[in-house]
Amino acid sequence: MTTPAIAASEVKPRRRPQEVAANSLGLLLLAAVGIWLVYELVAHPQQFASLLVAGVGNGALYALIALGYTMVYGIIELINFSHGDLFMLATVLSGIVAASWFSADSFTIGAVGAVALALLIAIVVAATVNVAAERVAYRRLRRAPKLAPLITAVGLSFMYQWVGQRNFMTGSAPKQWSTMFGNDSFSIGSVRVPYTTVVVLAVTVPLLLIMVYLVQRTRAGKAMRAVAQDQDAARLMGIDVDRTIAFVFALGGGLAGAAGLLYLQSVGTTNYNLGFRLGLIAFTAAVLGGIGNLQGAVLGGFLIGILQSLNDGFLLGQQWSMTVVFTVLILLMVFKPEGILGTATTEKV
Repeated sequence: MTTPAIAASEVKPRRRPQEVAANSLGLLLLAAVGIWLVYELVAHPQQFASLLVAGVGNGALYALIALGYTMVYGIIELINFSHGDLFMLATVLSGIVAASWFSADSFTIGAVGAVALALLIAIVVAATVNVAAERVAYRRLRRAPKLAPLITAVGLSFMYQWVGQRNFMTGSAPKQWSTMFGNDSFSIGSVRVPYTTVVVLAVTVPLLLIMVYLVQRTRAGKAMRAVAQDQDAARLMGIDVDRTIAFVFALGGGLAGAAGLLYLQSVGTTNYNLGFRLGLIAFTAAVLGGIGNLQGAVLGGFLIGILQSLNDGFLLGQQWSMTVVFTVLILLMVFKPEGILGTATTEKV
């Protein structure tokens, strides 16, 4: 019997009425959101485009941070709660280098060099700190109950916040930094596009493509996927599991470092508790897209950025932004618990 014949003979299980009703309700909700978006686009095209530009810029930052969450979860199934605070430290460090050391407060060749140097330092330092955390704390807990590394991550989060509150960092109050572009922008038609949004996309998109290529097309990526599937089997195949996991932590930390500098250049403000809010949003983005899935983390980041922006402009306002985001997340978890791009057998990392 040929394979198509076998496939044709398989009997698909009948879907229960509850499942059909839930799917129908989900489709109705999606249709309602689509109708609302089309209405706002037609009624307020200029404001809609401006909010979309702002949302894409924020979403790119969320995507960079979310990638760090999803890569670490994908390989050792750890929700690294300290990742957001590592991002916070990167914002402060890049501010010290670019603004305090080199006074990069306008768009000049020297300022571009200073910001590039700050980006490199933020990536290297954040990657080093993340690898050190894995070597000192998480590696010893690899075979411990999952609650142990989770609590360790929370503890590291508070340690990073303590460092961020020191006077040589940002202190206990929000701190304003000068940035290379400030509020400068250009216009496309009647839509204002900040230069920082262009810079964020110019850095974020290549980094995302490099990550995808690295994971899907290289020997290191194959090792990551093998370790994510089964560490013992990967070790038997000659893969250095410890080095592979440390490499993933380095990548995640480097992405947090890049996101830190881009956030600082976009917003210009740092605070020691910044990592909690941004980290929570980025983690939500990773879950929304399907945690453990690189493309899902990116998609979730952009969707949340755009959703926040549209809510601030058209719906309930900025004070309800997080409420709207988590309402969408809860609804998605009800109808599709594995996330938008996640599947029960999805390939992790």
